[in-house]
Amino acid sequence: MKAAQIRRDFPILHRTIHGKPLIYLDNAASTQKPQVVIDAVSNYYSEINANVHRGNHLLSQLATDAVESARDKTRAFINAGEREEIIFTKGTTDGINTVASSMSGFVNHLHNIVISASEHHANIVPWQMLCERTGAELRVIPMDKKGVWILDEAREKIDQNTMVVAVGHISNALGTINPVEEIVAMARKFDAAVLIDGAQSAPHIPVDVQHLDADFYCFSGHKICAPTGIGVLYGKRAWLEKLPPYQGGGEMIKTVTFQKTTYADIPFKFEAGTPNMAGMVGMGAAIDYLMHHGMVNLAAIEDDLLEYATSQLKTIEGMRFFGTAEKKAGVISFLIDDIHPYDLGTLMDKFGIAVRTGHHCAQPIMDFFGIPGTVRASFAFYNTREDVDAMMAAIKKSVQMLR
Repeated sequence: MKAAQIRRDFPILHRTIHGKPLIYLDNAASTQKPQVVIDAVSNYYSEINANVHRGNHLLSQLATDAVESARDKTRAFINAGEREEIIFTKGTTDGINTVASSMSGFVNHLHNIVISASEHHANIVPWQMLCERTGAELRVIPMDKKGVWILDEAREKIDQNTMVVAVGHISNALGTINPVEEIVAMARKFDAAVLIDGAQSAPHIPVDVQHLDADFYCFSGHKICAPTGIGVLYGKRAWLEKLPPYQGGGEMIKTVTFQKTTYADIPFKFEAGTPNMAGMVGMGAAIDYLMHHGMVNLAAIEDDLLEYATSQLKTIEGMRFFGTAEKKAGVISFLIDDIHPYDLGTLMDKFGIAVRTGHHCAQPIMDFFGIPGTVRASFAFYNTREDVDAMMAAIKKSVQMLR
């Protein structure tokens, strides 16, 4: 695949920032959208727009077909066993909260919940809230200075009283590809449920939830070139059928009386209210686009960019990397000397370089390293080595101004 051909598909990549060509390196926060996704959303609103599952008129039927087609595409994208195991959500955070809230009736003060030291806030706070409601203990798998989990300690944290193990597949702040398969195996020994935060893995590596054998897997549309406000919660049928719904309302019911409500079958039991139909259609279009190019091929592009960018950044005096695991996705977090990350990122923006600065919704990671935050460059398959070269030039000029 030629970079120029791919980049033509993304209109925003041809604009300028402060008079400079846009170099977008904030893909761990959100990805840009190809024209086919933009067109799919526009077409939905201009040609189909109607509520789903409720009407016998043609537009409602077309809308239903479109969103249920997106469910089928999503099932194939992560290789779920059944389409009913795909729940549409607002995003990864919503999916995690759905599980954590629905688990309340299964957890008590004798149980523990296990997470890791490298989690995004979205995979910390919901479990803290569950522990506060139930009296359960929150346990944390530690990591080393490379940003790698210490598995020997994980084996001690997960025991017969563990109800849920919730871990991120790839660290958004460090780029570490975590050994989730080994964590799943540990949890299986004690029949603990496993949730994987896939916000950073679904966009960057092929995902097979049946191979992972996790009970739940969550990811966001806006990180896989789909619209914002749409995400996916995969859950094994056995768990989805026994968990109570997170919200009540229309769409998720079979019958309602003032005495008793019976819930719809999965997946609709967890999809209360009018859904984000345009987002679902956009998600389907994004998945079509990614699968057309092939996730293995796209991952190879990003691996090359990671290797090239890392080798170039090493040449800068005073460079410090955070997250140096052997297995990494396309994320580089760094600091240079004592320059504040906000100052460096602000100056880089003036050169058209979009990177993220701060704690990246991972304050415990920053506390572990004793730093206020990092500059984070994160790559997507539409980035190029020329983007890396432009970033390097901007960093060098910015550092000269700040030293």
